[in-house]
Amino acid sequence: MDKIFTRNLKTIRKSMNLTQKQVAEKLKVVESCYANWEQGRTEPSVSVLRELSKIFDVSVDDLLN
Repeated sequence: MDKIFTRNLKTIRKSMNLTQKQVAEKLKVVESCYANWEQGRTEPSVSVLRELSKIFDVSVDDLLN
């Protein structure tokens, strides 16, 4: 993923006062998995992107762009 996605992911999460652990729990993944997405080390699947958009109440486009 590009830097825009990682920045958006972190910014949106913080704006909702959620920790990485809390988001990871909602997604049923380990915290390090979620942290890797924010750090750009790995990228989530399309289905996880959809779940993230639901959790954050934003569109997938808002996450990616």
